[in-house]
Amino acid sequence: MSATTTPAPKTNHVGLAVVDYRGGKTTLCAGCGHNAISERIIDAMYEMGVRPENVAKLSGIGCSSKSPAYFMNRAHGFNTVHGRMPSVATGVALANHKLVLLGVTGDGDTASIGIGQFIHLMRRNLPIIYIIEDNGVYGLTKGQFSATADLGSKLKTGVINDLPPIDTCALAIQLGATFVARSFSGDKRQLLTLLKAAVAHRGTVMIDVISPCVTFNDHEGSTKSYKYSKDHDEPIQEIGFVPSFENIEVDYDPGTTTTVRMHDGSELRLRKLAREYDATSKVGAMHLLAESHEKGEMLTGVFYVNTKAPSFIDLLNVVDEPLAKLPQDRVRPPKQTLDEIMESLR
Repeated sequence: MSATTTPAPKTNHVGLAVVDYRGGKTTLCAGCGHNAISERIIDAMYEMGVRPENVAKLSGIGCSSKSPAYFMNRAHGFNTVHGRMPSVATGVALANHKLVLLGVTGDGDTASIGIGQFIHLMRRNLPIIYIIEDNGVYGLTKGQFSATADLGSKLKTGVINDLPPIDTCALAIQLGATFVARSFSGDKRQLLTLLKAAVAHRGTVMIDVISPCVTFNDHEGSTKSYKYSKDHDEPIQEIGFVPSFENIEVDYDPGTTTTVRMHDGSELRLRKLAREYDATSKVGAMHLLAESHEKGEMLTGVFYVNTKAPSFIDLLNVVDEPLAKLPQDRVRPPKQTLDEIMESLR
């Protein structure tokens, strides 16, 4: 009787299996939307063939900021101070711009204590994938409203929110981010496609993901619950993505699809639905979001993409080699040079 052999695991185009992209066991609440986002990150990095060792995971403080522990164990990781992840991410990018920067944050970490750093990150167009796991509440401090909670939404305690929300997507577009989108943690196909496109983009990718909190914000009256998100989700386009290492073929009807060539040669295909919408128009994106707020719609999809704007790294004209790996004689001026500078200032 011959012994059965276990088939080799399926691998991606760089020879890695899905297990190579996994992390530790989650400690978040069962059913938390954040766990679904972690799974889509694993799938996207695997399908795009990104080596975990080439990724730097960064986060702040909050339920969302625990998420990086649950994917890509072999990647670099840094859990920063509350609301201060953008400045650390900027330092990482300057030290080694060859790394894929992945920032995972929450609506509190971004739109409250971290709003100042968020603003400057967006305006610099730093090459980073910035994911907001947005549940509208502070999950670690018993579910108070966050700054993204919708006007009129209700807590489990019955408290009604009487403050207008901060729309992080509108803010990111206005400030200068070059890839801005919103998705829902329960929409696996859309979120996966957005994340794959994010990997191919060279600039600031800001994805606001509505991620229901099953403990404090998944009840009747919440506008960020699973039921509300499913009932009110209005996709503005069907999204297709073809990586540069695959055959560029998409079956779409002529005249209904916008194709955006990404930095690595990949193609982002945006198939228009009922509404006519150009995702490359900054003014159009701002108008669409303002209109959706008046109608009470929760729009998802790619709001804005610009592949022509220079990134922060481009603007600084840094050398091709990572600064952290340069020898001392290239980063430390000799005494003669310093003497000449001092002499010129006399």
